[in-house]
Amino acid sequence: MSDATLLVELLTEELPPKALPRLGETFANTIHNELVARGLADQGAKVRAFASPRRLAVTIGKVLAEGAGKEVTEKIMPVAVALEEDGTPKAPLLKKLAAKGIPESEIARFERRMDGKAEALFYTSNVPGAKLEEVVSEVINAAIKALPIPKVMRWGAGEALFVRPVHKLVILHGDRVVPGSVLDLVSGKVTRGHRFMSRGEIELANADAYEATLLAEGKVVPCFNERRAQIDKQLTEEAARQQARLGDYADLLDEVSALVEHPTVYVGEFEAEFLAVPQECLILTMRANQKYFPLFDSSGKLLNRFLIVSNMDVQDPGNIVQGNQRVVRPRLADARFFFDTDRKQPLASRVERLGNVVYHNKLGSLLDRVERLEQLAGAIAHRLGADQAAAKRAARLAKADLVTEMVGEFPELQGTMGRYYALHDGEGEVVANAVEAHYLPRFAGDKLPEGNVAAAVALAEKLDALVGFFGIGQLPTGDKDPFGLRRAALGVLRILMETPLPLDLAALIDDAATGFGGGLLTEDFKQPLLGFFQERLRNLLRDAGHSVESVDAVLALDPTRMDLVPAKLAAVQAFQALPEAAALAAANKRITNILKKAETAPGEPDVALLEEDAEKALFDQLNAVAPQVRSHFDNGDYTESLRVLAGLRTSVDRFFDEVMVMAEEPLVRANRLALLGALATQMNRVADLSRLSV
Repeated sequence: MSDATLLVELLTEELPPKALPRLGETFANTIHNELVARGLADQGAKVRAFASPRRLAVTIGKVLAEGAGKEVTEKIMPVAVALEEDGTPKAPLLKKLAAKGIPESEIARFERRMDGKAEALFYTSNVPGAKLEEVVSEVINAAIKALPIPKVMRWGAGEALFVRPVHKLVILHGDRVVPGSVLDLVSGKVTRGHRFMSRGEIELANADAYEATLLAEGKVVPCFNERRAQIDKQLTEEAARQQARLGDYADLLDEVSALVEHPTVYVGEFEAEFLAVPQECLILTMRANQKYFPLFDSSGKLLNRFLIVSNMDVQDPGNIVQGNQRVVRPRLADARFFFDTDRKQPLASRVERLGNVVYHNKLGSLLDRVERLEQLAGAIAHRLGADQAAAKRAARLAKADLVTEMVGEFPELQGTMGRYYALHDGEGEVVANAVEAHYLPRFAGDKLPEGNVAAAVALAEKLDALVGFFGIGQLPTGDKDPFGLRRAALGVLRILMETPLPLDLAALIDDAATGFGGGLLTEDFKQPLLGFFQERLRNLLRDAGHSVESVDAVLALDPTRMDLVPAKLAAVQAFQALPEAAALAAANKRITNILKKAETAPGEPDVALLEEDAEKALFDQLNAVAPQVRSHFDNGDYTESLRVLAGLRTSVDRFFDEVMVMAEEPLVRANRLALLGALATQMNRVADLSRLSV
């Protein structure tokens, strides 16, 4: 049972670049796991994944040609079903033996032992180990099925299906070709390298030589991570030589690493006159359309130079550089044309054109939406004491850039171009900045709108969508969220909580609902929407590292002031660190359960009906600390409010030790319940402390 390195390679046409890293990792990991499951490889074996634009491959160390045999014990059937009293086999047993291919002579080797309450027959046999050449095709097919491929294609005259046509299959175990057939291809040891720089077809000596041979003879860096690291190193070194910076380039680096097999970085440039166009436009066209890396000065201003990651390494790159410069120039000229054309017409004059754009067939046009945003942004600005006129003006202009030439060509620039055009029209920075910022935050970790006017417009944009779609019953289901409502809800929560803004979420929902025509929204959308917000908030807080118990305790009170939530969480976490916390949380849980069973809601406790010393002591101490608790709570000092409550522990413990709450006398019982109700009210102002009890 000799072991050697196993190489599996699929040589394909160009694979989807954005999916390439995952395809490579999944392919390698699945093959490794399948071999481990068959006893042909160790879990700790050295696994090396390879993914380039035209290949998926893996090498796995110390793979066995044949796995070790093993003993397998299986239950055959209950003795009562299998054997007569004299031990002769019954028909069911003989039938089962025939089905399993077990000779009748093996019955003498069956073991009788208890299986639950009945005696059963068990059979132990030696199962030979798996042979690599017999299972390798099955293993590779399992890896292909596991690949995250949304669509497959058929090519040529065959029936094989894959994300791209596959032209060669290599399966090498050491220096031996392992017979196998996958995707209508028969295994071999010949691969291909770079389309232009390779010496042609390459015969591999053995599996261990794969990477070095591809690099030396095929001019291919097959490992995605190594290729990415090489590109990153070349980019940073060249940027330093140009005395420039690269800006944020990680996403583009991943994509470009999946587009080249032998990366080499060159410098290109364009005419400085194009820098009169907003740099966001130039950056987008270079990165998205041409996969170039723009260069910036130390202040973040775009330079008229860029870096090209070429798939060719040549002595004189002049033709490559000039060709790329020729290609990018028309793109930049288009951006300049769109910018110049758009500025000939004021942004405000475009608003009426939004009436021709359908937002949703039940929620009207984009112009209808803009009019709702205008009203809602003004209402939110009023609540914040901000400039209502500026908020309404920004909301009026917020969607106007959607009908500009630039945004029509580059939708990613919506909001950004609105700001440029608003400034050009003399709208003022507050309005222009709010036009751009009303989409914020666009994704997790994105920045928030700055200033109350921008925040008002951003909140209006998201709340209008949430109320509108919840109001017509278009809720997210499962992983489907076509209108981005989860993202919108998280945006609202982050703006309210992190800015922070002293606004009540329920009141904001009411404000948003007033913008819709009568009878359009269902009557019961508000509570489901508030519940939707709470679930998003729960996930947001847990992802931020807060404990499940503290989050549940705070959210159990259904808070609608998001700006107060962080302080309440901090107070609960500080309370949990106190020595009295566990006992008080347990007592609070007990109180909650008692009050749930009460036939009527407790009123106010009457001092005249207090009988036991323990209940009198609790009553006196509760009355003594209540003003402090309320004062700290009203001043937002939730930590101190809970710390004061912690001083009640001794009185609470004594009360439960010495007092029978459910006394036979109705008035005494009701009074004790009232005392517990008053205690619960004070204890649960900040959070439901019973949720902290294990």
